[in-house]
Amino acid sequence: MKVTPTALADVLAIEPAVYGDDRGFFYESFNAKRMAAAGIDAAFVQDNHSRSARNVLRGLHYQIAHAQGKLVRVVAGEVYDIAVDLRRSSPTFGRWVGERLSAANKRMLWVPPGFAHGFLVLSDAAEFLYKTTDYWFPEHERTLKWDDPALGIDWPLDGEPILAAKDRAGVPLAAAETYA
Repeated sequence: MKVTPTALADVLAIEPAVYGDDRGFFYESFNAKRMAAAGIDAAFVQDNHSRSARNVLRGLHYQIAHAQGKLVRVVAGEVYDIAVDLRRSSPTFGRWVGERLSAANKRMLWVPPGFAHGFLVLSDAAEFLYKTTDYWFPEHERTLKWDDPALGIDWPLDGEPILAAKDRAGVPLAAAETYA
């Protein structure tokens, strides 16, 4: 497993060791000991699986209480995955990092608690898996405005994104509830 720091402290790109031959491939998508050695010493309590069509943009979501760390990956298709630092005490508060995750590259991203998270589907469809460090509490979920000019996220959009109502209603960073 190769772990690469990103431009934001604590957000890590992970490339598993993939063993393949003419039959297919095998890789370990999670190993608690290896993750802890890489700096991800998290106890995961929930696994989520979503399927989305091209140009669906989900996010930018976070929970103001019960902040979730997320280990994310794609098992079909390709997405552009985003993490935004919402920790006011962080020198990278309000900054974002983006990574292309796909079934082909098998990369994963560790998004620690204190970050908003979202993704844009780049392929015809994508299946997205993520492990979380806390449960989903809808009453604590918040949505950051995906196209807030203050964030300046460079989404690789082909036209307008397809958004859920809660994502259309996201708030700008200046009005967002954030972490200490």
